Amino acid sequence: MPPRVRITSLRRQALRCPQELRIVCRSASTAAAPAITPAAPIEQMTRSKAPISKAPPAQLPSHRNPEYRRSQLLRQYTSLLRTSPLMVIFQHNNLKSMEWASIRRELTKALQKVDEKIAAEGRTAPELAPYIKLQTIQTSIFEVAIRIVEYFRPNEASLAAGQPPSAVNPVTQTSAELPAISGSKDDPSLTHDLSRAAHAAVKHLKGRHELADILVGPVAILSIPAVSPEHMKAALSILTPKEAGFPAPTRKGNPDYHDPIVQNGLQKINLLAARVDGKVFDTTETKWIAGIEGGMDGLRSQLIMALQSMGSSVTSTLEGAGKSLYLTMESRRSVLEQEQQPEGEKSESS
Repeated sequence: MPPRVRITSLRRQALRCPQELRIVCRSASTAAAPAITPAAPIEQMTRSKAPISKAPPAQLPSHRNPEYRRSQLLRQYTSLLRTSPLMVIFQHNNLKSMEWASIRRELTKALQKVDEKIAAEGRTAPELAPYIKLQTIQTSIFEVAIRIVEYFRPNEASLAAGQPPSAVNPVTQTSAELPAISGSKDDPSLTHDLSRAAHAAVKHLKGRHELADILVGPVAILSIPAVSPEHMKAALSILTPKEAGFPAPTRKGNPDYHDPIVQNGLQKINLLAARVDGKVFDTTETKWIAGIEGGMDGLRSQLIMALQSMGSSVTSTLEGAGKSLYLTMESRRSVLEQEQQPEGEKSESS
């Protein structure tokens, strides 16, 4: 009968690993163990963390959410008001997309002719036709944009909030240098169009602007990046020839203008007012501005002629007074000389 072998001894030998395997196991266990870091100092643990800004790094915190379409329209309108010194305001009534496209086509052709005329005359004025735009607007948002452009002064708002006019940009400033409310929409150094400072500065001025009564219902604006009466006249002769009093293109000269789709659209457009260099003009004054012959160059020549005529009239007036005084003194001198002569000489002279 063979000798018996204990199973426990075999199991122990199988579980034993050689010396190399033990080293590998020990190194793997030490690498997998988490490193013990020293405890942070008490000051670092008790120090309050900097406030987390909800706005992305490229976007300043604002009172109005910049992701909304209304906020983007407000930015667009404020930029348009600052860069367009001449704007004509119209009322439109349910124009179709094809009518808008046809009207814009005819408007572009008329404005290009004005640029060609100016270039043919040898004037150095830049071309404005590619930058003149006819667009519909949201009246409520446009009214807020006008208030921001006209009444909001960032330097005054920052002074009222206790900040110097040249406040440091919170994007480039470190967290230690920023005030306690920096990085939030309550920061007084933020003075962009969507900021809380701009909202608070113009909130109480609602409806006080001159255009507040006009911006009612469907409204369209024609923005011109320079004060050009010639381009304004060409635009009015296309959009509202009867109201403005300017002749429309003839059928022979521009047959596309007399298409039914264009004429149907023009019947739904009315002239309301104009905004020139921040001032509001009614329809009569708008016609006068568009009727200036020669544009701004013609207006400057008229001003020079008026100043020259004024100077010549002043010179003639002063010369006339001097001449009359001279003649009076000469006549008086001759009378005195005759009185001082002896009687014999007076009789001889007589």
